[in-house]
Amino acid sequence: MFDLSMSIWELIARAVVVYVFLFVCLRLGGKKHVGDLSPFDLVVLLILSETVNGALIGEEKSLVGGLISAATLLTIVHAMNYAAWRNKKAERLFEGTPKILVRHGHVNRDLMAQERVTHSELFEALRREGVTSLTKVRFAVLENDGSITVGVRVER
Repeated sequence: MFDLSMSIWELIARAVVVYVFLFVCLRLGGKKHVGDLSPFDLVVLLILSETVNGALIGEEKSLVGGLISAATLLTIVHAMNYAAWRNKKAERLFEGTPKILVRHGHVNRDLMAQERVTHSELFEALRREGVTSLTKVRFAVLENDGSITVGVRVER
């Protein structure tokens, strides 16, 4: 239970490699999927975690090996959060930047396609804000968490 079948450094290296791989893959997946997990996305995420389990700890079956891998992953998360807090470039790299989907009533269709936001998702966000027409929209922003923030023109 407490005997390691591989070195501590190999466990740490495995955890770092798996974390970086998953971070890059999920980051490339687009921010919409971070905030709006469908049941299918959740199942894929759970299966993904089970799939990388072997790569994370290999043949290691000890309690200590699992704890070392978990501690390494948590350390990476804390280091990335600290780097993002201290450095704007790191923050943009790790968390992304908000994207303007609509500006003064004009939809940026290329950006919507790039971020895989459908028109129905955009109009659902507009309806939640009580907006019935694109001409009334000053801006609609896809936030880093996947939500859409809407600014409405004030009529005088």
